[in-house]
Amino acid sequence: MTSAASVAFTGGCQCGAVRYRLSAPPRNAHVCHCRMCQKATGNYFAALARVEADEIEWTRGKPSVFTSSAKVERGFCDRCGTPLTFRYTDTSRINVSLGSLDDPTAVPPLKQYGVEARMPWFATIAALPASRTEDDIPAERLQQLKSLQHPDHDTAHWPAE
Repeated sequence: MTSAASVAFTGGCQCGAVRYRLSAPPRNAHVCHCRMCQKATGNYFAALARVEADEIEWTRGKPSVFTSSAKVERGFCDRCGTPLTFRYTDTSRINVSLGSLDDPTAVPPLKQYGVEARMPWFATIAALPASRTEDDIPAERLQQLKSLQHPDHDTAHWPAE
């Protein structure tokens, strides 16, 4: 894991249409298992960390927003669908999705919320059989796959030229 002091906190969506830079390290890194977060991310939980609204600068594009409840907005890329933010509309705080950070290892979750909806088998995931992506795709097929995902760093142009 990288030290928070040495990391430039940048991130963005999968396709690169939306990019951001944080002027302060994210705080209160957590996962939320609530059903709304499950639906919003299409996953078993949302991994999020808080910054003040004035600590996030949108450096390319801006997220579209879905109002998921009377007091909550969720930001996402309207081109590729990447979930980017969660915000209570009556506060000055915004949460960024930890997976959208260029270096998600720099901000490990320290707490869990919404545990009433946590999957009952969640604690057993680490014990499941595991393999690397490259181990499951035949070499000739792996050579044919070309990622269209934006790299995990800022770029001068988008899309890549």
